[in-house]
Amino acid sequence: MNYLSPKANTIVPYTPGEQPRDRNYIKLNTNENAYPPSPRIEAALQGMAAQLRLYPDPECTALRTAIARRHGLAPENVFVGNGSDEVLAFAFEALVGPEGVLSVDIGYTFYPVYAALFDLPYTTVPVRDDLSVPWRELIAGHTVALANPNAPTSLGLDRDALSQLAAGLRAQGKALILDEAYCDFGGESMADAVGEFDNLLIVRTLSKSHALAGLRVGYALGAPGLIDGLNRIKNSFNSYTVDALAQAAATAAVDDAGYFEHTRDMIVATRARFTAQLRDMGFDVPDSRANFVFPMHPRVPARTLFEGLRARGILVRYFDKPRISNRLRITIGTDAEMDAVVQALRELIGD
Repeated sequence: MNYLSPKANTIVPYTPGEQPRDRNYIKLNTNENAYPPSPRIEAALQGMAAQLRLYPDPECTALRTAIARRHGLAPENVFVGNGSDEVLAFAFEALVGPEGVLSVDIGYTFYPVYAALFDLPYTTVPVRDDLSVPWRELIAGHTVALANPNAPTSLGLDRDALSQLAAGLRAQGKALILDEAYCDFGGESMADAVGEFDNLLIVRTLSKSHALAGLRVGYALGAPGLIDGLNRIKNSFNSYTVDALAQAAATAAVDDAGYFEHTRDMIVATRARFTAQLRDMGFDVPDSRANFVFPMHPRVPARTLFEGLRARGILVRYFDKPRISNRLRITIGTDAEMDAVVQALRELIGD
């Protein structure tokens, strides 16, 4: 007997990056940070065991205050959730009307999953041949969900385009859900524009630039009305989505701006070095604004490279999808890790 609902029987869930345990890999397939999180976290968690008998602060007051301070906003402009994926899910529930959500055809693959889960129409416009986003085509009477920089393409829109997109959607009474998961690595953030555009919701994560993927903390920035909508959805689901340990650790990480900037700058420098090495080997590599690159070789298929790297103990991400099936998404690791990738690729392409 099948006791599942029709939705549970038919929905196609998101497929996360591989997390194998059969051997030690150089793991460059899920865009995790190459470096440990802030050393302040260990001190922040000292003595917290006794507090775990109590429920955490449902409003994440200290963390929201730290995030607001970082962005020059008020705590009323900040919402915190259990990873940016949860924040995005709440945003779909809170901001998308019956007309559905509009995005691009090559983008974050969780967006269509949310739409299906919440019974929302989901439509896309194709990215251009150079993988850039045709943002004017997104002003079409729908709430828009867009990653900037985009994933997996690594490209980003500039502030002028984003401002025009937000203004165009506002004129139509629609919201812009702007996913800035990778923005700290070179994108142009719109965080300081939430006071100008009351339809703009910025969604961010501490998983990438703050090296807290194992903790699950994300947040949104927006006008108080949008933040209130997210809280209404959250408190209809689970008032305690962010545990006490996560709140304390994340607050310490956000407050450690110096460490964040140091590790971010190292990743950006390694990205530039690795990109140059790939291009020297004949790869086409878009100008990445993220902590990953999206190269294509003109002669050797991406699947062959993916399998060859895996056999050599290096994990990268391969998407067997139209228009991008000959590209790999490679997370930027340490210099030593990227040197190993370069050596393996040279063997595979016969350089």
